[in-house]
Amino acid sequence: MSLDPQPLAPALEAAEAAGRTTVRLDLSGVRGKAELMRRCGDALRLPEWVGGNWDALADALRDLSWLPTPSGGGWLVAVTSWRGYADARPGEWETLGEVLEEAVGFWRERGREPGGAGPELVVVLAEAAAEAGHGPAAGAPPRTPRLKRRRG
Repeated sequence: MSLDPQPLAPALEAAEAAGRTTVRLDLSGVRGKAELMRRCGDALRLPEWVGGNWDALADALRDLSWLPTPSGGGWLVAVTSWRGYADARPGEWETLGEVLEEAVGFWRERGREPGGAGPELVVVLAEAAAEAGHGPAAGAPPRTPRLKRRRG
């Protein structure tokens, strides 16, 4: 993983070439939880039975059986244009970070089980570098707070 922001498109292409299933979760214009849940549902192609709450999203991210099965490596979720949402709804942004962090940890632990070299979930944050005239860039995510209880 690079700590310097890199253009997102080549990273997604490289991930797909390596056999990962890539998903782009674009949060541009999202200013509330309901819209966030709709975007997650659309991007992750969540089944209709997945409700629009944090627990349902967390459960869905530990399943992912409806996404194309990756031929190598797992899934890569690129969260783009997230800063506006994070600024507008810092508490919800923190909760989303926790949900994503839990899902990444879940798939990492499954891979460590005996005989488990299964797929992994990787989440990257990308932000448009509009002033530089470049597309979204992926890099190290900002520090996210440690897990705490959430629900709702």
